[in-house]
Amino acid sequence: MSLNEKLVARIRELLAAAEKEVEEKRMFGGLCFMVDDKMCVCARESSIMVRIDPAGSDEALELPGVTPMVHNGRGMKGYVYVDETALTTKKQLAYWVNQALAFNRFAKSSKKK
Repeated sequence: MSLNEKLVARIRELLAAAEKEVEEKRMFGGLCFMVDDKMCVCARESSIMVRIDPAGSDEALELPGVTPMVHNGRGMKGYVYVDETALTTKKQLAYWVNQALAFNRFAKSSKKK
């Protein structure tokens, strides 16, 4: 799977403006942006994967271009894919990056100690 470099650059710009320390890692078939050692947003070929508050997953799935993340046949609450067709403006992408950053404060780190 190839990586959408334009989408990566747009996410980098938004995260830089948020003044967060970000680490980039290749995983989930794309480039993931880790904030505070927690997966936040992942850029893929034609979508992003966003880690959001699991309590808002059902509501998020009602929005245009949003589909559930499925792993081993199970939907993963708190993780959604957003198609790039729903990310054409800076405001649209910023909405999802901000959702991920808002939940990031409460998310558990998967970093092994």
